[in-house]
Amino acid sequence: MLYLKSPCLVPPNHPTQAKRRLEWGTLPPISAPNMFLDMCSLRISVKTLIIFAALVSLGDASRVKAQSCGSTGLAVQVLGSGGPEAQDKRASTSYLVWQDGKARVVLDAGGGSALRFGESGAQMSQVHVFLFSHFHVDHSSDFPALIFSSWFEDRNRPLPIYGPEGNEFTPSTTEFVHDLFSDPHGAWRYLSDLVEPGTASGGYTLQPHDVAAGSTPVLVLRNADMAVYAVKVIHGAFPALAWRVEMGGKRIVFSGDTNGEGDGLTQLAMNADLFVAHNAVPEGATGVERRLHMPPSVIGTIAANAHVQQLVLSHRMLRTLGKESETQAEIRRRYSGPILLANDLDCFPVK
Repeated sequence: MLYLKSPCLVPPNHPTQAKRRLEWGTLPPISAPNMFLDMCSLRISVKTLIIFAALVSLGDASRVKAQSCGSTGLAVQVLGSGGPEAQDKRASTSYLVWQDGKARVVLDAGGGSALRFGESGAQMSQVHVFLFSHFHVDHSSDFPALIFSSWFEDRNRPLPIYGPEGNEFTPSTTEFVHDLFSDPHGAWRYLSDLVEPGTASGGYTLQPHDVAAGSTPVLVLRNADMAVYAVKVIHGAFPALAWRVEMGGKRIVFSGDTNGEGDGLTQLAMNADLFVAHNAVPEGATGVERRLHMPPSVIGTIAANAHVQQLVLSHRMLRTLGKESETQAEIRRRYSGPILLANDLDCFPVK
């Protein structure tokens, strides 16, 4: 039956072929089937090209396109807008802060973010500081990939890394970095030059720091380019931080993962020009997910009480994707400013 449905697959000695040879009476008896095979080959080739072109077109359509963050001013780029689920078809949490066309701050490095970092056009050699909100896999797993990539750049100065202290569930920031790269037991100890004092060539080393933040914002870093503040937030039993980056007279705040309890995040976000909040659970969430994450009503309350200028919703998961209208409506009951939904590689100018 397959042969009868697909003429080009009929073997030369099949009765159907003999009938065709008789019908091609003006053609030489030997060349007729050859011509038939040539025509079939051409037909298959054209069909193959069409299918190939369609697949290439589909690939182009589904590929995430990087937005330009501009050559001047301040902007936040979302490298990863998703959570831990592969099915959401998003990279996991990661952000860049751009200043005058250069990536200056990286915050978190969830799965897929190293690829997005490359697509953004950023360079690790230009980054001033690396910040971690906490050490769940979807916020930290691509850190080694980014660091190894930076090995091939021309960075010749230390990279400060700041993140939370540890506990029985997760490592501290210093422990996390050394567990990856230090001799003799680091997972990638062949890169131990990056963390062993006096062994690095060119001056590039990793300088991890544990941040002992409390319920009120604390200054973590200040230099000629920026000031960075952190506050402890509640994310179940896992040590976690929210961050504020001040550059060029602007305030950018990242909530990280938190259930929103306490007043610390509101203090940190006070008068922020841009507030990136994690929309990981829908309104009405209960149980473990609610103990870990804040619903839209809490996001709206914090944004309103802190008088933030713009709100960006990120860390979008399967349980919140498709519920954007309900999420925004819940937030708008409390917060009247702009609400923006993040996708991978989106850029948000800080005005």
